[in-house]
Amino acid sequence: MAKGNTDEKQYDDRSSEGGKKREIRPLKLSGLEPLIVTPESNFINIGERTNVTGSRRFLRLIKEEKYQEALDVARAQVEGGAQIIDVNMDEGMIDGVQAMTTFLNLIASEPDIARVPIVIDSSKWEIIEAGLKVVQGKSIVNSISLKEGEETFVKHARTIRRYGAAVIVMAFDEAGQADTYERRIEICKRSYDILVNEVKFAPEDIIFDPNIFPVGTGMEEHRKNAVDFFRATKWIRENLPYANVSGGVSNVSFSFRGNNVVREAMNAAFLYHAVQHGMNMGIVNPEMLEVYDEIPEELLIHIEDVLLDRRDDATERLLDYAEQVKDSGKISEKKQQEWRSEGLQERITHALVKGIDEFIETDVEEARLQVDRPIEVIEIYLMNGMNVVGDLFGSGKMFLPQVVKSARVMKKAVAYLLPFIEEEKKNLPEGEGGARAVGKILMATVKGDVHDIGKNIVSVVLGCNNYEVVDLGVMVPPEKIIQTAIDENVDIIGLSGLITPSLDEMVYLAQELDKLDINIPVLIGGATTSRAHTAVKIAPAYRETVVHVNDASRAVTVASNLLNEKTKGEYCRSIREEYDKLREGFLNRSKVKEYLSIADARKNKLQLNWADYQPVKPKKTGINNVEVALEELLEYIDWTPFFRTWELHGKYPEILTDPVVGEQATLLFEDARKMLTVMMREKWLQAKGVYGLFPANQVNDDDIAVYDADGNRIETLLTLRQQSKKNKRAANIALADFVAPETSGIRDYVGAFCVSAGFGVDEKAAEFEKEHDDYNSIMVKALADRFAEAFAEYLHEKVRKEFWGYAADETLTNEELIKESYKGIRPAPGYPACPDHLEKRTLWRLLKAEENTGVRLTESLAMWPASSVSGYYFGHPESKYFGLGKIKEDQVEDYAVRRGIPAEEARKWLSPNMAD
Repeated sequence: MAKGNTDEKQYDDRSSEGGKKREIRPLKLSGLEPLIVTPESNFINIGERTNVTGSRRFLRLIKEEKYQEALDVARAQVEGGAQIIDVNMDEGMIDGVQAMTTFLNLIASEPDIARVPIVIDSSKWEIIEAGLKVVQGKSIVNSISLKEGEETFVKHARTIRRYGAAVIVMAFDEAGQADTYERRIEICKRSYDILVNEVKFAPEDIIFDPNIFPVGTGMEEHRKNAVDFFRATKWIRENLPYANVSGGVSNVSFSFRGNNVVREAMNAAFLYHAVQHGMNMGIVNPEMLEVYDEIPEELLIHIEDVLLDRRDDATERLLDYAEQVKDSGKISEKKQQEWRSEGLQERITHALVKGIDEFIETDVEEARLQVDRPIEVIEIYLMNGMNVVGDLFGSGKMFLPQVVKSARVMKKAVAYLLPFIEEEKKNLPEGEGGARAVGKILMATVKGDVHDIGKNIVSVVLGCNNYEVVDLGVMVPPEKIIQTAIDENVDIIGLSGLITPSLDEMVYLAQELDKLDINIPVLIGGATTSRAHTAVKIAPAYRETVVHVNDASRAVTVASNLLNEKTKGEYCRSIREEYDKLREGFLNRSKVKEYLSIADARKNKLQLNWADYQPVKPKKTGINNVEVALEELLEYIDWTPFFRTWELHGKYPEILTDPVVGEQATLLFEDARKMLTVMMREKWLQAKGVYGLFPANQVNDDDIAVYDADGNRIETLLTLRQQSKKNKRAANIALADFVAPETSGIRDYVGAFCVSAGFGVDEKAAEFEKEHDDYNSIMVKALADRFAEAFAEYLHEKVRKEFWGYAADETLTNEELIKESYKGIRPAPGYPACPDHLEKRTLWRLLKAEENTGVRLTESLAMWPASSVSGYYFGHPESKYFGLGKIKEDQVEDYAVRRGIPAEEARKWLSPNMAD
């Protein structure tokens, strides 16, 4: 039985004041389509070419009232990857109010442009308000500041709030523009407090621009311009909850105008570091942006010396280097052409990464002459190149506009090859040939969930079997899955999830696919998924075939059956019939099984002998942090789940000599131990945790009141009670039953914990993925999961024997620990005894978990880093693990009242455990 909860997350959400975990409140914008900016979103690029101060062509078109041509400028930005477009009409010879109104009204009639949100950009309030009156969707106002004083600031902010827009706030006050770190954070804090506390502005709708100033000017006071921006950005994201950060990137390289080699590299390096510090949106010109990983090492060193203020002579050295480049007669162009002397695959990869389509047809033709079939150019050369693009994009070193340019090169190459592919089809037997060898499969871990080991293994297996895999990663919203499936013309959609809220996400996605009349088969996989849930909940929501996939090896067979035109019809019919019978049987069983009302279940609660019970008082109550070296955790590792991750089934160590999988298990184990050695020597991972021990009592039958040392209630833990009808000897158990009731007069105790061994794993996995080493990428994540569970086991032992001390004389082997032979339990929210993930929020408040460990919760309450475990400690000698089973609607409604949430929200979180 699962004892802990290993969840994951890719969030940059920080601790709020007081260390309490704050709810997730993303910036939500919209044109015709929503744009939700969450911490896992990639950098949001704002297009600036519809700005009369930034584009001479756009200025001319607006002056001449050639609005249709001006719309083409906006359209080109959206097609070029801008997720938001900035509209500015500030020019002395233009009627700004009339121009803004006219242009925004015209945009509203162009769906391909209007689908993205708008930034209404002006230094004149009357133009901003004119834009707010007509703009479609939820826009952004750029900008307001305190430069005219608080009264005007508040007035403008209230108007923006009334119109429902978000706002960019400049770091500017009555004394002028902020030009130091201290001034930046002072003004931003003051602005934030006014907006949130006085205006009641939604904090997630606040976007700070802490001022990007040029570096490398030679002036001493400008040395820290970039560093101060980075520091201020980080401070804002950590101290002003939910606020976003934006800026105009090209400003930083203004001193080097005329030298595009330096400017492009400086912009890219600045953006890379700004994003690492929390900048999540801004204006970037893709034409003036180098790929960070491709900046020549010497140039990058010079630039980062300036940006990061690493040397007193950094500016002088960069200026000298820039002059050398400039004086060498277009060395930049020469360097740009050096890649043409590389190998064929390297040239194609370079073209895709850089978005250069000048030579792509020449290189593709060379590749076509080297392969047996033209389709192999796509399968081998082009897909190899696009894998590199995906790695760079996923690691934050390449951004959406550049990826769109890469896709453009890819399309041009495919278009060149299509006539050859079509010609080949004419000479092949019917049914053979085509633009894809086997099929294209979209893979995604659903919104709110960040577990991807299983998904990645399936993707690798499918790839090895000649399927093209479009992997959207983790935390993928349904609209992105659907749109990508349409855009990529995929044959199958694969959905993965580990935590129980992911099940509802999958149901919702199936419903949306059905509403849109999409006919793409769906594969379902992940730890919490099941054949029964797929048959009962997901399949009925979608007219197309939905198949639950147990493991990676089966995925290939299922995909093959779904894509084989000769067998697809019969296969899909058999799946539907199988799931119909399963659903009917499941629903009939639910009707036959008897359940008690929650009131009657409480009457049959577990009755322990409290009269003779004397709780052991912990050595020290309250919260304590703990860090431990990986070496100390080795002996606590349970290796059996490690092999299961790789779909090798058997118990360790017997699996190593298993006649079927023993040889492969041994090789895998040797690789794991080799990586463990390096992992510990080079300290790839950090193991950090927090635990708390508190006075407590059962109250109101199913709740646990938690107190501080002075007896003040600080939290209430909510538990759920079994409702299935038992035989006469069995009780309807809730976790609260293991804590002495308040009415007993006994002051009992409970504990809570959160541990992680995942800090560093994503970065290391990304390094392996960058090298196309899926094996070691999966390996490092699998080992991190083992260390996290080992950490939980290690800490629980320390609690039992030392910190709480109720089992001070315990002497158990690791095998006995794995068998749960100890006294007390450590159940986890989301697992069988307490399938309520919402209780994690209570744990996070109680432990100040994010502040103390850095482990964060997603909107679906998965934990990030992925290799994290959290839960409770119960010390009563008769406490035991159990499964809640199905519950009735009356308990759901009772639970909703106790938690103070609507019943509908309670159903959302508890639906997999409801009987009806």
